[in-house]
Amino acid sequence: MTNPDPTKPKQEPASPELDHLHDALDHVDTLLSSGNIAVSAAKGILYSLIETLGALVGDPDLPEHSRAGYEGLLETARELRAKIGR
Repeated sequence: MTNPDPTKPKQEPASPELDHLHDALDHVDTLLSSGNIAVSAAKGILYSLIETLGALVGDPDLPEHSRAGYEGLLETARELRAKIGR
């Protein structure tokens, strides 16, 4: 989609892109596996991601096809949280 007015900045989508949230989870998992992040920091990041994904899944205006992707990512985030301990 092209920006109709090139003098105005392109607006970001209202909800975070699924790919960006997935990349964030992958990044936390990679850092944990390599030992390059403190467990407490990873827990904080996961908490934020889980809260964000929960809000997105609970949005009644979210199309059903999008909801499935966010629900899958939410489950992945919960599994990672369980893996490192609460």
